[in-house]
Amino acid sequence: MYLDANDYRRLKGLARAEGRTAAELVREAVSEYTRRRASPATPQSVGAGRSGRGDVAERSEELLSGLGSAD
Repeated sequence: MYLDANDYRRLKGLARAEGRTAAELVREAVSEYTRRRASPATPQSVGAGRSGRGDVAERSEELLSGLGSAD
């Protein structure tokens, strides 16, 4: 992997200004980029309402009957 001359010069300048190495900045940039591009994590709320029962899907109509009615 290579940077063009202008990008490398800017990277070296930033590293010098921050008192860090160019390699540190590259590692940080790659880490941030890959973290942002990764698949979103499953929300912690998924599965929070587990009933422990194995028949909920089969009983869905029964369990949901009356929900949303004005009565």
